[in-house]
Amino acid sequence: MSFATSKTVLDRYLRLEIPEQKCQAMYIWVDGTGENLRSKTRTLNFTPKSPTELPIWNFDGSSTGQAEGSNSDVYLHPVAIYKDPFRLGNNKLVLCETYKYNKKPTDTNKRWSCLEVMKQAADTLPWFGMEQEYTLLDIDKHPLGWPKNGYPGPQGPYYCGVGASKVYGRDIVEAHYRACLYTGINISGENAEVMPAQWEFQVGPCEGITMGDDLWMARYLLHRVAEDFGVIVSLDPKPIPGDWNGAGMHTNFSTKAMRDPNGIVEIESAIDKMSKVHDKHIRAYDPHEGKDNERRLTGLHETSSIHDFSAGVANRGASIRIPRGVAEEKTGYLEDRRPSSNADPYVVSERLVRTICLDEQ
Repeated sequence: MSFATSKTVLDRYLRLEIPEQKCQAMYIWVDGTGENLRSKTRTLNFTPKSPTELPIWNFDGSSTGQAEGSNSDVYLHPVAIYKDPFRLGNNKLVLCETYKYNKKPTDTNKRWSCLEVMKQAADTLPWFGMEQEYTLLDIDKHPLGWPKNGYPGPQGPYYCGVGASKVYGRDIVEAHYRACLYTGINISGENAEVMPAQWEFQVGPCEGITMGDDLWMARYLLHRVAEDFGVIVSLDPKPIPGDWNGAGMHTNFSTKAMRDPNGIVEIESAIDKMSKVHDKHIRAYDPHEGKDNERRLTGLHETSSIHDFSAGVANRGASIRIPRGVAEEKTGYLEDRRPSSNADPYVVSERLVRTICLDEQ
């Protein structure tokens, strides 16, 4: 028997009207892995317009790796609210921070410290754009569209490709893109990546804490959309060993000074600061302090070596890339190519601001 259910039948029920004063609010949070997301829904007797209107809720942290069974309540503090593209109407998706019984943030609540840093650096107007790469897998964890007993042809025709022999999973990508636009996430694009069944979407420009909020919610939508298609999303930075590209979360960053005329001076200064704390950045750029990125940052497949810091104009093999247009116009932004696909956007954005804006070593 197939595990799949009929989405056509479901749609019949989703078209049922709910009472005007009722609203379904799906609370969403990062679990104890620091990578996976969880969610649950409650009914409200009003339609919230701000996260401050929403009640604090709780969940069983012993089932998510965030508490002991003998003291299992973990609290959900709403921090961002989005339109719900699945239930439609006045229903909402609610991004939450997680707090322990003693009112301290859980170990995987990286948002609270990121927010404090963004407040300290608010006058520099930090902007971010993150490029989230991911791989689509069949339910058996095999890359979507790949031969079951072999490999597809070598990389080359798949990047930004078109055609059934080159592109796998476009329906999921299109559905996700539209869902993000509907919710209000500042999604700015998507494309097929170098490895077949691998894709990328971009979020930004976002200022401050909004970067992490929008990217985490976009990840939730991606997993949820893929679920409807019976497909798995992997954020593993090297899902297939060997001569295949890995997956990153390239992060574009600028301050107002970088965006001003002759901002290239500030960009070069930022790169110099980053060169002195490369090891700290590497530890922050995946959930396992660099262990995941070791498999990806080899110096091959458009990556720099994890052990070396480098920068260059239009160089996709460097740690930091200055886009050619930025070098020519002497104003703009830099691209940090080191963060892994499963990195926490709050940690990455906080680390960049600490180093570049707050001069922390």
